[in-house]
Amino acid sequence: MLRNATQERYGAGAGHPQAAIGLALVRLTIGAMFVWVFFENLGKGLYTPGGYAGLINYYIKQGHAPAAWKAVMALAANHASMAAPAQAFTEISLGILLTLGLLTRPAALVACFFLASLWISEWGTAWIWELLVPVLASLGLAVGGAGRAWGLETLLARRNPSALWW
Repeated sequence: MLRNATQERYGAGAGHPQAAIGLALVRLTIGAMFVWVFFENLGKGLYTPGGYAGLINYYIKQGHAPAAWKAVMALAANHASMAAPAQAFTEISLGILLTLGLLTRPAALVACFFLASLWISEWGTAWIWELLVPVLASLGLAVGGAGRAWGLETLLARRNPSALWW
């Protein structure tokens, strides 16, 4: 399949710069959401072992996640001294990468799975669409190569336009 210069530069939105800009807006929104949530959770003390374990145990007791998933959550709560900082690192890293438009496809794919895990964890304790919409938006970013507009990947794509990382 032949690709023109616009397709090489903008990826899935090729020939439709409005689509590339639309994906960039979604990317910036999801990235900002991750950065915001990081600082909100940091302020609430949810990245401390006690705060993290307390929240996870609440989801286990009050939520409707499958029993197998609750077992995974219990493991995380029991190892909150490792799981809490790992979640903090994941959230701020995804936020920064998506906001900058750097390694957008892998970051968006990780965001999709990460948000899906949170969505399952929160079943029965939160509005069902609260995390489902960002899950699907992240999947769209992974498929669409959203870092090619308004992102650092624009510069990287000039050197290696066919790389799957962007």
